[in-house]
Amino acid sequence: MMGLGRKASLLLLLLGLLTTAFAAAAAEEASEGDADPLYRSCVEECQRTGALKEDSIKHCIVPTDDQPADKSWYAHEPLYLQWKEWNCNSECRYHCMMEREEEREELNLGPVKYHGKWPLKRASVFQEPFSAALSALTLLVQFNGWLSFFLLLSYKLPLRPETQATYYEYTGLWHIYGLLAMNSWFWSAIYHSCDTAWTEKLYFSSTAAFLGYSLILAILRTSSLRDEASRVMVAAPILAFVTTHILYLNFYDLNKGLNTKVCTAISIAQLLVWALWAAMTRHPSRLKIIFVALGGILSVFLEAQDVPPRWGYVDGHAVCLAMAIPMSYLWWSFAKEDAEMRTSAIMKKKR
Repeated sequence: MMGLGRKASLLLLLLGLLTTAFAAAAAEEASEGDADPLYRSCVEECQRTGALKEDSIKHCIVPTDDQPADKSWYAHEPLYLQWKEWNCNSECRYHCMMEREEEREELNLGPVKYHGKWPLKRASVFQEPFSAALSALTLLVQFNGWLSFFLLLSYKLPLRPETQATYYEYTGLWHIYGLLAMNSWFWSAIYHSCDTAWTEKLYFSSTAAFLGYSLILAILRTSSLRDEASRVMVAAPILAFVTTHILYLNFYDLNKGLNTKVCTAISIAQLLVWALWAAMTRHPSRLKIIFVALGGILSVFLEAQDVPPRWGYVDGHAVCLAMAIPMSYLWWSFAKEDAEMRTSAIMKKKR
């Protein structure tokens, strides 16, 4: 009874934190920076003259009639810079944003958002260097985790003699998970290196696909569903919803607020599924699942709180990206231990 009481308390705590995080995620705040008259006048002057104070903006080509040019300068840059599609408008926005933030800092005012995003400093060709580096590190951890999982099942654990297939019933599901995870973190690194319309679409789409599939995997594994008919019944409605959402983002309206709410809801659902299962099961890796669930809750909460940047490079989103590195390692560690446990249990039944 005492054990059940502790489990119930843990589940209530998880539910309370997740509910708070989702409620915070649903609350949208309008940008203040781009409504600032000083910022607006700075951008207009920069676009008109091609200069900001004494510094010229090379992306702005000002013809003799003193009207802004229509052609973007990035087409004349090296190939490794062309993909970023920086132009006069984006450069003037960035430099005016940085100038206004310096003025606000001198007045002891905190940072504000510009066009829906926090003001983060660039580094060389990277738009958000810290977030891009963390995304790349998580991609590396995901690849290492998936590769070690593949090698474990293919070369270390016994295979079925008649088909040479693995005894572990969820092998294929974890391989798909690994591919979607790596795809998602790859586009996360690209998006945080350069925020353009096409990188934003690919980042949002790959994240939604990864989270949607993660929910499917959570339900199938925690419910111990092994037959194809049951798996299709669970996966079909989730796949239909996620596919519709991705098509909506790409071909109708790239709504960041809607995507945040959808991804938050899916994340909360899968965290609850795994947390409930970890609280009730006797799986040897249940502590790892609980740790990842708690880390996921904190990550969702930080994303919802939308913490402003520190030192010009690190914001709440970057902290969430940093948390994903150890959680990715633990998650693949659980997958490998789960494969070993299930294979051992099946082998014992065959003897």
